[in-house]
Order: sequence, then structure tokens, then C-alpha cells
Amino acid sequence: MSRQALHEGWMLRAVPGPQVPPEVADTAVPATVPGCVHTDLLAAGIIPDPYLDDNETRLGWIGRTDWVYETTFDRRPGDADRVDLVCAGLDTVATVILNGTEAGRTENQHRGYRFDVGALLRPGENTLTVRFDSPYRYAEAHRDRLGDRPNSYPEPFNFIRKTACNFGWDWGPNLVTAGIWQEIGLHAWSTGRLAGVRPLVTVSGDTGRVELHVEVERAADVPLVVRAEVAGVAAEVTVPAGRRTAVATLTVRDPERWWPVGYGEQPRYDLDVTLRAEDGPELDAWSRRIGFRSVRLDTAPDAHGTPFALHVNDVPVFVKGVNWIPDDVFPNRVTRDRLAERLTQAVGANVNLIRIWGGGRYESDDFYDLADSLGLLVQQDFLFACAAYPEEEPFRTEVEAEAREQVTRLAGHPSLVLWTGNNENIWGWHDWDWQQPLAGRTWGRGYYLELLPRIVGELDPTRPYWPGSPWSGREDVHPNDPAHGTTHIWDVWNTDDYPKYRAYLPRFVAEFGYQAPPAYATLRRSISDEPLAPDSPGMAHHQKAIDGDLKLRRGLDAHLPVPADFDDWHYLTQLNQARAIQLGVEHFRSHRPVCMGAIVWQLNDCWPVTSWSAVDGDGRRKPLWHALRRAYADRLLTVQPREGGLALVAVNETAEPWRTPATVTRFTLAGEPRAKTSVDLDVPAYSSVVLALPAQLARPDEAQRELLVADAGETAERALWFFAEDRDVEWPTAELDAVVEPAGDAQRLRVTARTILRDLTLQPDRLDPAAQVDEALVTLLPGESATFTVTAATPLDPVALTTRPVLRCVNDS
Repeated sequence: MSRQALHEGWMLRAVPGPQVPPEVADTAVPATVPGCVHTDLLAAGIIPDPYLDDNETRLGWIGRTDWVYETTFDRRPGDADRVDLVCAGLDTVATVILNGTEAGRTENQHRGYRFDVGALLRPGENTLTVRFDSPYRYAEAHRDRLGDRPNSYPEPFNFIRKTACNFGWDWGPNLVTAGIWQEIGLHAWSTGRLAGVRPLVTVSGDTGRVELHVEVERAADVPLVVRAEVAGVAAEVTVPAGRRTAVATLTVRDPERWWPVGYGEQPRYDLDVTLRAEDGPELDAWSRRIGFRSVRLDTAPDAHGTPFALHVNDVPVFVKGVNWIPDDVFPNRVTRDRLAERLTQAVGANVNLIRIWGGGRYESDDFYDLADSLGLLVQQDFLFACAAYPEEEPFRTEVEAEAREQVTRLAGHPSLVLWTGNNENIWGWHDWDWQQPLAGRTWGRGYYLELLPRIVGELDPTRPYWPGSPWSGREDVHPNDPAHGTTHIWDVWNTDDYPKYRAYLPRFVAEFGYQAPPAYATLRRSISDEPLAPDSPGMAHHQKAIDGDLKLRRGLDAHLPVPADFDDWHYLTQLNQARAIQLGVEHFRSHRPVCMGAIVWQLNDCWPVTSWSAVDGDGRRKPLWHALRRAYADRLLTVQPREGGLALVAVNETAEPWRTPATVTRFTLAGEPRAKTSVDLDVPAYSSVVLALPAQLARPDEAQRELLVADAGETAERALWFFAEDRDVEWPTAELDAVVEPAGDAQRLRVTARTILRDLTLQPDRLDPAAQVDEALVTLLPGESATFTVTAATPLDPVALTTRPVLRCVNDS
């Protein structure tokens, strides 16, 4: 097997049409492969940056244009039986032409294609052309042919197998891409090749097992030998002439188990597979690092309904999750280093699971390899979201092909623990007024409840499959019933205040979220409004949610002081997002084991935008990230309302019992104790304990002037409970002492409170866009101190670093 990458020398041009701007017509520009049209036009200076201001609105013509990529290459000499043109990813409706002859066509971004081009190649120079038809024209033609289907946005994304959120979402721009988005090249081979390698890895007791399913493609009808080796154990199996598949089994004694982050280590083993003819040289090879672990999903009905609990290596794991969207609209910009930064940010927030949402992409091998190494569990949606999808041809065949390819590709990754059929489509059919306009037409049910579970059961029975998110487990139970299976909670953001999270006792929350703007430096880079205001034109364009700003304002009015200016609004909306999600997470965790998971919407953004993310579109951590780190800590202390009073809840997500003395004190805002109790915490491994608080603690003398502090020393971060909303609290004017001193390549800011300081937060990116701080949302009582470590390209001005608007707290508003 020899491989020749075809990534050089490409040019891009638009096919003439009335929508094509004059400066683009009849112009060829250099193209980067892998890449896409938008980034090539941007690099050529032909279009403005689509992420800045409202430039997006002027680029809609790109998705309605046909595009042609072309390159020339010299064929490498050789005498292989077959030469294939291998296209790992074409976006999306493409005609592939080699030396003037059509080699093949594609219409699915989510799968690869292989074309036998040996007869089309010629000695010396060859010309390869890939024409991409307009995604809109293709999708609209199928919509008109099959009849429209409901969806959440007025775009035809459900009539093309392409990244749905390319067509815009309530957090994303409408930038409909085209291009050679993954590797392309020639594979020359003889006799046979490995067409598919699917390791099914299990472990039971002290025995690990790799059931290796191999599919070969032949150029000669001779016996072929597959050899596999892992952890010093080898096996060989012969694929007889006339056969295409074989299974080899490898048994490994006493393998080290792979664990989720926080539960153990992540040892992996090299699995190497080769193919050869009998008594012949090696023809092809495949390798991957695998991990031995078991996973099962507990959904056995109980007294509370239907649980949804992941067990890894027979340990029930409370899922501390985040939802993941594509990290950039343009996938060629998402490098391995960028993925490593983002997944490390997830681990830093004590996340143990990432759900890859169904309106994006199947994530890359780099993503999964990093998740394997970090111990991040992955839930992978099949790619259907927020719409009714046709099941007629060509879609059914394409869906089956992509599902088979992706299940096979990802089978060896220990991080992948759950396949999910779709995002919100079964819920949509029930509740979003779809049934009448569908008038009996297909909407995707056959995919989620028949085709996809059959494919997963056939190709990867080592992992559970769940038909949808949300899904109750049965068709006769509402798909979003909190007592059964998984649930999404969106009334809080859309219509209600966030304390309503406490009205739910869900088994597993797969989506819930609250908005806030991105970091200040992200806003200033992407929006040129002068002055910035919550409703200034650029801010409004980068708010994609329906009535998003009104919902932000409703949340502020319920809890916080009225913002006096943009700086107040920015700080307080970010704070309110963090408060909302921390409240929800702590409530759900306090009901372990009835509730066994919370997946926050969302970890990341694909561009600079006001959204539900914890990390903004420029990769900066919002205050929510710091709130998640606390709420998802392995050992959590939280005060919760229970049965008309208050309770101290201690949650222990570790393998060791948590035994420690703790105190709960009712203080005045001036730091004077009014009442106190001491308890001895004894929380078994992987469990929670609820301790009712006495009335003298739960009932304040002056609600606007008091708070509770629960303290378990260094074993967990202390918990706070305020008896009144910030808008009603009689906050003293903030007084503090601040000292800035160098600390190697960083600066250390030590703040000592002279009054209570509520949710003290430092925003050094206001002074240097590259600056970062290690801590946020710190509440100090009088006399207490906190230290912030700031890293920046050069030392920051100490005066600016310690004054408003860089250093903020609630009681300076």
C-alpha cells in the first residue's frame, strides 16, 4: 500500500451566476486543502471576516454558488493492481473529475468515498477537478420533491447530509460551507487491503478481550492472512479466497483498566493489525491505541421511574457533562492543539463527559484520541437535530452508509460510551406541532427506533444506544418526562426564572443552559460598535437567540441590581449565567442517586457570540467556567431547600469515604456570627448525605443582612446561602485592600476584604486580550483574603488591575 497526498497546488473558482459578486466572477484563488471556500476567499482578501460585526449577512451568496477546485499532480510510478482516489470528506454535493472523466459523485459530508481511478490516470501530469454544487439548490430540490418537513429554523438543513448548524442556529451564524474538508489522495495497492477494522474491546474480571472484526477488499482472489497484536498477545486468522470478512480474538490477562477522569488512570495499549498474502509481504496495516473498560446503561424501572445511569467498570458514574458543538464553523481551523486546549479546559472544570451534539459533526480522530488520553467520556449523537428528517431515498441509503462508517471508525475508542439517535426530534414530533403539517410523511422515527439501533447492535454491541435526547425509554411515555430516562430543561431559560430548576427531580438532565455575553476582549475584537451597548448593532447581530436580550434582562431583574452602564451589564449577565448553572448543577447533584447526570449546554462556541457557553468563541473562559469547576468538584458541599427548611448536602464522587468535621454558621454581612452548628460528615464513596439544618440557622433575623456559610475545611470548597436576592440585600459599599506583586512570569493580586465582597471577579483581558486569571466569583467576608494569579504577555498596570471595571464585585454596582 502506498499513499500519495493530493493537498498541494489547488485553485478555487466560482461557477458564474447572477448571485456571484463581480470581484469573484472569473477569478481563481489559491485553495488550501483540507479547507473550505470561505477560508480561501478570506485568505485571498476577497471577502471580509465573516465573524466580525454583521459581515455574515453579506456572504449568503456563497452557499448558493457552485464552486470548482482544481489541481494538477504527477502520478508516482508503480505497478499496483488498483489505484483509488480516497476522499475522506467532501462538503457536500460533489462531482469528482479526473483528466476530464467523471470518477464519482458524493452527497454526504459525514462519510468518506473511494473511487477506482487506475484507468483514468496517465503518465506524467494529471488534472483533478472537484465541483461542488450549491447545498441550497440540492436541499431545496429534495424538499420540493418529497414535501417540506418541520424544523426549528427556516432553512432546509434536514434535506442534506451536512452539518446542520452551517445554516444558522440560535448561537451560530448562517455560513453554508463547501470544500474538500478532509484529506484527499491516491492509495495504490495490490492483492488486498484492509477495508475495515473494528475492534470490540471488553473486560470482565481479570480478562480483557479484543474481538477484532476485519473486512478486506480484494484485487486477487487468494487467501489473505490477518495478524493482530496487543499487550504482547498475538493472533492470526486466514481470510479464505472468496471471503471478505474474518474475526480474530485476542485474550489479555490482567489488563490495566481504563477509567473516566476522576475515577482512575487511562492506560492504553497499542493494537496493531497487518494484512498479507500467505507467505507474502505485508500488504496493508492499521493501528490504534485501545483501552480495556466495560460500560453499561442502567435503565431498570425503580420506585422513582426509569433511571439513566452509566456504569463504567461496574462503578456508577455521576455524569458531570457539557454539550459540544463544532468549535469553529470552518473545520480546517480546528487543529489538534486547539482541541487539546478545549478538552483540557473541560477537564479543568471537573467535567467527565462531553456530549457531541447532533446538529454538528462526528468528531475527528484527534478529538477522540485526546478524550481517550484525558479520560473524558463521550456521548456521540447521530447527526439529526431539531427537525423532521425524510426517510426516503437517497437519504436512507446515505444515513445507513454514514452510520456504518462512523460506528466502525470509532469502535476502538474507550472514551466513547454512548450512541444517541438524535437531538430533540422525538420530542419535537410530540410537542412542537409537527404532526399536522407532516400529514403522515416520514420524520425520522425509522432511523432512531429501527435503523440506527440495528446498526449499533450489529457493529458495536459493546456500547449502549439511546434513541434520542431527550428520550424516556418507551414510546408510550412522553419523551421529555423527567422521571424517565433523559430530559432537557429549557423552560428555565425561555420562560421561567432559574430557581425553577429546583422544581425538577430528573433522572438525567441532558441539556439545560443559560446565556451570557463572551469576554470583553472577545467583544472588542469582533464588534466595532462605539460605544458598546447591550442593544448596539453589532451586539444585536451577535445575539442569535429569539428574544435573547429580553430573557437576559428578565434574569437580571429577578436577582441583581439594575446595571448603570455597559460594564455593569456585562459583568452582571455573566455572573447571572454562572449563578443559574451552579444552582441547577448543585440541585441535581444533591439528589444523587435518583439523578445520575447533568450535561450543561454548552462548553464551547463556534464564533464570537452571546450564548450559553462556558468558553467563548475566542477560547476565553467565562465566569461560568469557574462556577462549573466548583459545582462539578468531586466533593461538593451545598445548602439546599428541603421540606420547608434548609439542609446541608454533601456529595462524594470519589472511591473513598468522606469523613470530616464541618460547621454551618449564620453570619451578618459584617461577618458577625449569629448562630452555629457543627456536624461530622460521613459520606460513603459515590453517594450523598442530606443533613437538615436547625431552625436557628435556616431562619434569619434579617434576611437582607445575613448569610449561611458551610465549611468543611480543606476537604471541599465552602458553601454559601444568601437569604435574599442581591437586588434586595443591603450591601455595604465595597472596601478592600489590594496588593499586586510579580510572581515569576505572572502577577499575583492579593485582595483583603474590609467589607463583604460578593462574587469578586477579575477581568484582565480588558487590559491585555491575552491575559488570563486563575480564579473568579470569590466571596469574601470582612478580614478574609483571596489571591488571583494573572498571566499576560507583559506585566499589567497594578492600578488598572485593581479598579473598576477590571476588578468587580456585586456590591460595587
